Amino acid sequence: MKNVEILKEPVELYKILKFEGMVSSGGEAKTAIAEGQVLVNGEVETRKRKKIISGDIVKFGEEEIRIKLK
Repeated sequence: MKNVEILKEPVELYKILKFEGMVSSGGEAKTAIAEGQVLVNGEVETRKRKKIISGDIVKFGEEEIRIKLK
């Protein structure tokens, strides 16, 4: 699991996927979320603008990241 530091919280879920390179674009991130391919804290998340905060764990495919406030 990779730790990712953010400067401020909350951050929208689709932005995390995009900025961490888990997807190639914001549109791809939104599609993956809408299709139920993304887990937040072990549960399927379908809200593109779900607010992610420090301590949350995001999983997409084989990649898993833990969010930490810098």
